[in-house]
Amino acid sequence: MNTIANISRSEGDPRILSSGPSSLTGSDRMARCLGWFSIALGAVELVAPRTVARFLGMEGRENLLRTFGAREISAGIASLSTEKQVGMWSRVAGDGMDLAALIGAYRQDNPQRSNVGLAIGMVVGIAMLDIAAGRMTTSLHARKSHEWRRYSDRSGFPRGVQQARGAASREAHRMSRAASG
Repeated sequence: MNTIANISRSEGDPRILSSGPSSLTGSDRMARCLGWFSIALGAVELVAPRTVARFLGMEGRENLLRTFGAREISAGIASLSTEKQVGMWSRVAGDGMDLAALIGAYRQDNPQRSNVGLAIGMVVGIAMLDIAAGRMTTSLHARKSHEWRRYSDRSGFPRGVQQARGAASREAHRMSRAASG
């Protein structure tokens, strides 16, 4: 794992020799798991909507399933981002849409009614996880409405202002020598 982490580091950055305990909280880990689940489910809905439609007795609704797949993928990506609470609450909203579509398919004349019932039960269970994760990530990560982000301690120069000034003056000196030479 450390070798993989070191691949993406810039030259001069310290190397990771050993990793300690994760800094992710339980809610962050839950959001990550639900995010990956969302991406996987969305990929299935996007790539194989006919199969899903047949399983649920929703033939003719493939475009709706593709749309739901795209929504799932975007919610999953948001859940993996630094704005996890946005991803979690978008998953909750998506669960509501999924339930509305599934309840519409839970008709007496649907030969796949039992599959739809199973899907409804799964969506309700996952929605409960999404709500719990949304509450936890919001309480942990959300800024207060009166709180502004503070950047006063940041210079924008990863190696410091002094080194940036030195590099700029060296580059200017090199360019003037090349122009006169």
